[in-house]
Amino acid sequence: MRLIKLFLLAVILVGLVIAALANQQSVTLSLLPAGLAGWMDWTYDIQLPLFVVIFAGILVGLVLGYILEWLREHRYRAEASKERRARTKLEREMDDLKGKTRGDQDEVLSLLDDTARSS
Repeated sequence: MRLIKLFLLAVILVGLVIAALANQQSVTLSLLPAGLAGWMDWTYDIQLPLFVVIFAGILVGLVLGYILEWLREHRYRAEASKERRARTKLEREMDDLKGKTRGDQDEVLSLLDDTARSS
């Protein structure tokens, strides 16, 4: 399984390198459209290779997707945490009840013994 995973990663890496080599031409990225930049009298342009723009877009999309998914699953994580706390509390109560049995006596015999003493 690990070999298959490494093979797939190598194939993806080779594909990314080929895409980067095929898209080396420079592109201009502008912060604002030309009409709006002229109206506001403020422009910001940067020259980058096309593959950097493509990879940055993919990376930003992945990060935003992970963040949105993490936020979406918040209620499930909170519910699981609440159930985990309840289970831990019940396990402690069960351990306390088991600790009240005397020696190697059965729980039922211990309970019967307690009721006989209280009468």
